[in-house]
Amino acid sequence: MEVNKFVYFYNMQEQLSILKGIHPGIVLERELRKRNLTKKEFAQSINEYPQTLGAITKGKRNMNIWLALKIEHALNIEEGYFMVLQVYYDIQEEKRKRSVNQLPDLSKLRRVLFWDTQMEKIDWQKQKRAVILRVFERGNEQEKEEIIRFYGKKVVDEIIKDYNTPKYAS
Repeated sequence: MEVNKFVYFYNMQEQLSILKGIHPGIVLERELRKRNLTKKEFAQSINEYPQTLGAITKGKRNMNIWLALKIEHALNIEEGYFMVLQVYYDIQEEKRKRSVNQLPDLSKLRRVLFWDTQMEKIDWQKQKRAVILRVFERGNEQEKEEIIRFYGKKVVDEIIKDYNTPKYAS
């Protein structure tokens, strides 16, 4: 019995680590689609307004404890799952708000390096691996120096070293 609880806990932890920072409404919407349930039907089945569920699945409204409990019970999901997702999402949002001024000096990076995205929308922390690899693959010396200054030499060296290991080499 104890082994089963551990395996279940491990699987839940693994799943949560993948979903960290994602709004619980997005996970809920995916779960409803998987079960072929409409938001309206489901909302009515748990005695909730469809607009409330709609706002949550669009990420415009946060999950609250009582609603999370009702949803988890109705979908037979582990109690607390959606609130844990909400907390991780709130943490991610707070970090994002506080790091607004923690950007590399964009005047030192050419926009052409990031031709496929808007530089203003890059999450410099979450996407640091991709940013570092792109700048070190295509950037000039000034751009590389700015990325080293921003992330730190140790972080840059680790990412480049990891990329050059046999599992990534062609």
